[in-house]
Amino acid sequence: MAEKLIYIVEDEPSIATILEFTATRKWGCQARVFPNGELCLQHLDPVPDLILLDVMMPGIGGVETLKEIKRRHPDIPVIILSAQGRIEVALETIKIGAVDYFTKPVDFAKLEIAVRNIFQLADLTLEVQQLRESIEKRVHFDNIISGSGEMQEIFTLINKVKDSDMCVLVLGESGTGKELIARAIHYNGNRKSGPFVVVNCASIPRDLLESEFFGHEKGSFTGAFQRRIGKFEQANGGTVFLDEIGDLDIVLQAKILRVIQSKQFERVGGNETLTTDTRLISATNRDLGDMVRQKLFREDLYFRLAMFPILIPPLRQRRSDILLLAEHFLKRFMEDHHKTGLRFSRKALKILYEYPWPGNVRELEHAIQRSVVMVDSDTITERELPMSIQTFAAQPTSTQAASLLFTEGNAIVPLDKVKEATIRHALRITNGNIVEAAEKLKIGRATLYRLMKKYKIAE
Repeated sequence: MAEKLIYIVEDEPSIATILEFTATRKWGCQARVFPNGELCLQHLDPVPDLILLDVMMPGIGGVETLKEIKRRHPDIPVIILSAQGRIEVALETIKIGAVDYFTKPVDFAKLEIAVRNIFQLADLTLEVQQLRESIEKRVHFDNIISGSGEMQEIFTLINKVKDSDMCVLVLGESGTGKELIARAIHYNGNRKSGPFVVVNCASIPRDLLESEFFGHEKGSFTGAFQRRIGKFEQANGGTVFLDEIGDLDIVLQAKILRVIQSKQFERVGGNETLTTDTRLISATNRDLGDMVRQKLFREDLYFRLAMFPILIPPLRQRRSDILLLAEHFLKRFMEDHHKTGLRFSRKALKILYEYPWPGNVRELEHAIQRSVVMVDSDTITERELPMSIQTFAAQPTSTQAASLLFTEGNAIVPLDKVKEATIRHALRITNGNIVEAAEKLKIGRATLYRLMKKYKIAE
């Protein structure tokens, strides 16, 4: 048992000595002994981790001492020790706030179990609190790494909607950080003390998704051996984040719409109508408007989900963030892998800046992590970057290809190489905008897509 501080409030010297010996020698705790309630109340600084409190004492009795302890420090766990064994006294002390009640002579084996359980619960509670504080700090939108004007506008939107119960739809390509934005909304708003529950609609089999959302009753289907609480029930008082909402089955879309409108649902196989006070944030990388036109997504659900849309631009459209994020990830992964003093070479930084990042921030994060693992010196060069990025850097730009064509004495460059370089250059110039790139190249979008597939150019 980790060292804790226990106060022993006992007027019988022999019992106090035994309790002190047990607490210090067997449980490994610090212990302070007080012969009465008055002295204990005068020395509640430092606050103990546990108080063992006798009921029958001279002066202020144990019940009154307990009341005062709970008034000043309601979180201090108190175990009552009494020679009386009266059920009325036990019930009264438990009602006031004691966590347990033991009659004398004390069964020390059972008392030790109770004490260990109290300390384990306290440690878990502290761990959860520290984790919550860590998450809140990590997802606070002021701490999201960005210097671009586009992301600053998103922070403004988060600030406006964080205390509202409006449905929010976060849009953006894969890897842009849609869940991070959803967490920022939750942990900066008035629901931050409630749970944040994530459901990835694309990763759960469709026949299990309804149970995942709403739970099920025992015996409702094969394998339902006991009742299960669903995500909307778990998230009561907090937020449900539905990622990849575009993959949601059309039948379940109607049930999600009902939850949004009435806050009501039933568990699978159940007849009881349950209510939930949850805030819904959803995200997708698909065009829901186009899915509505194709009858693949309910129009009424779409309009409810998109009450407050937030569009996250891809990383290639906010290049000012690339090097900021790269330095941020470098610092983080140096700590994770116990390395110090690493830096990027100028050429590596140039490559990172020019690369189109089809996987967005997630791809950049993985690239930096790999580089930190691979590097054997204090400088990360292009050789430590992933092969896909090295291959991109080795491709000639359209300007370089043109110079090869018209420089006297050079061999003729294959036409495919020039076409590939031209397409890559057009996509870089237009920040990956397919429509704009196709217009500038004077070709159709279908042709551009076909050529990109041929030359293995990611969108």
